[in-house]
Amino acid sequence: MARVGIIMGSDSDLPRMKRAGAVLEELEISYEVTISSAHRTPEKTMQWAMEAPMRGVEVIIAAAGGSAALPGVVAAHTPLPVIGVPLKAWALDGLDALLAIAQMPKGIPVATVAINGAENAALLAARILAVSDGSVRERVEKHMADQALAVEAKDAQLQTRGLMESDPE
Repeated sequence: MARVGIIMGSDSDLPRMKRAGAVLEELEISYEVTISSAHRTPEKTMQWAMEAPMRGVEVIIAAAGGSAALPGVVAAHTPLPVIGVPLKAWALDGLDALLAIAQMPKGIPVATVAINGAENAALLAARILAVSDGSVRERVEKHMADQALAVEAKDAQLQTRGLMESDPE
């Protein structure tokens, strides 16, 4: 059973949203993915959101560009926490989607991460699950420690090689 549901409005969102799946896999959290549009397949979107708890989903990540209606539509049809991922689309470099998701009407809460922030959406979903699941919390803590170690290793390399010889790529 999937604990996190990932929904996006188009297959063109897949390249960016695959990063969320990679983080969830690293943290050993099961997830499902679907493509459903708030505008082109509204009934399917509503049904998916309403049935998510029955499928075992505990947190939803909803990605959207442009008008970014999908996260709000999903949140309107489920009691589960919804994390919106604003995507850089054809206009305004994703700022339109960020503002749309951040301005949901009263009573329709949607958490918002950075534009194209699929990784942070997955990490936030993991932290939500970690509130009531100690094993997820341990994996999140390990991930955090691993990130800190990676930064320390990069700093040690910089200190050894110097600024001009260090290559971040």
